[in-house]
Amino acid sequence: MDSTLLIIAIAFAALVAGVLVFLFLKQRRELKAAQAAAPATGDANTRQLQLQAYERLILLTDRIALPNLIQRLNQPGLEARDMQSLLTQAIRQEFEHNITQQIYVSAEAWDAVRNYKEQNLLIVNQVASFLAPEATGVDLNKHLLDLLVQNPKASLQNVVSEVLSFEAKKLM
Repeated sequence: MDSTLLIIAIAFAALVAGVLVFLFLKQRRELKAAQAAAPATGDANTRQLQLQAYERLILLTDRIALPNLIQRLNQPGLEARDMQSLLTQAIRQEFEHNITQQIYVSAEAWDAVRNYKEQNLLIVNQVASFLAPEATGVDLNKHLLDLLVQNPKASLQNVVSEVLSFEAKKLM
């Protein structure tokens, strides 16, 4: 009797193990099939996120372009130091607002955007440092715009926008 129960228990265990192996293999096949179908969807979603990131970064380069900042932030009556602070704060805030976009773009594209931000901060701070202590915000803005008109290559905006646009077009 004990040997009969033992055989029945082994047979039952083998049957349960067989069913579990079958279910495991079936689940694994279904998972592989789902993963095989997912990359097409994942690639499209990833590409869309990347394109949106490039779009946002091109918008960022336009928003932190010094002529655009000056036009947007110009406030008559400010001292040069206050205007300097307003401009640098706006550049930093715009950049920080878009900092997460770096995970969707190439390292080169992100470096170009970061360098452009740093260049604009440097220009604002350098021009402000040469102004007289009693200079106004209008004076600072005028000197910044004069510098950009006299030296069109002083701004990286067009170069950075072209880099971003080129990379975005490669994704399309």
